[in-house]
Amino acid sequence: MAAQSRNSSHKFKLALVQMSCSDDVEANLVKAEKLITQAAEGGAKLVCLQELFASIYFCQNLNHEYFGLAESIPGPLTERFAALAGKLGIVLLLPVYEKRAPGLYFNSCAVIDADGSLLGVYRKMHIPHDPQFEEKFYFAPGDLGFKAWDTAVGRIGVLICWDQWYPEGARLTALRGAEILFFPTAIGWLAPEKAEYGERQYQSWEIIQRSHAVANGCYVAAPNRCGHEAPNHSPGIEFWGRSFVADPSGQMVAQAGTESDEVLFADIDLDEVRAQREVWPFLRDRRVDAYGDLTQRFLG
Repeated sequence: MAAQSRNSSHKFKLALVQMSCSDDVEANLVKAEKLITQAAEGGAKLVCLQELFASIYFCQNLNHEYFGLAESIPGPLTERFAALAGKLGIVLLLPVYEKRAPGLYFNSCAVIDADGSLLGVYRKMHIPHDPQFEEKFYFAPGDLGFKAWDTAVGRIGVLICWDQWYPEGARLTALRGAEILFFPTAIGWLAPEKAEYGERQYQSWEIIQRSHAVANGCYVAAPNRCGHEAPNHSPGIEFWGRSFVADPSGQMVAQAGTESDEVLFADIDLDEVRAQREVWPFLRDRRVDAYGDLTQRFLG
């Protein structure tokens, strides 16, 4: 059964910025500014950048020097890009390596409205600890919970990368009224695994996020980085790009390529969220009286 389309005044264009990054922070920021401006000139009213866009993905190994990349929110990075968002009149989702205090850092995303005002911050809740994804060394787990914000274009929620594997996070954000779930991301292939597991890993990443769109009747947008990065002579990660937007039925609306910097545009109609939720009323039929055990680690 498909949701009925309907005429809407809740239509706009969003853009995801997919880019490769280098050790040169200023060069990364200038590139991001150019791509954000390109997105706005192309008609986007909301732009989302990839996870940790200001630097290389430094979590591939343990190095105390990288703590020096963190900064407060608000701070120079948010102020610089808030001014750009206000100038362009766009909502901007800005991932930031956030310094809360010395020794206390978060993997965060600042939510900036179209007038340049800072609406709030999301701090990544699920922190991975895997080979070349050594994030527990760099980040504390988020302490602000799952959130949603009313912006100039609609109510949106943000989660970050590893959060995308957990249906609980997507659900709780949707239950706060989010009509679009954004997942700024840094994910790719480790060299020893690509030949055997590469496409399977990618498909898992895409499928789990498209399932969040279906289960919650909302749009899902995932900007990922591209290029190969090997900080401190690590084996490196080949980031697979393929940023995408899925509609409330889980269908692919737009998808970027694998290797190149790209501004990915997608047309959004927020009335499709309401239509999908009315026809497939998963939120109505949830057995909230029976889910208490979800707070347990394991029930076997």
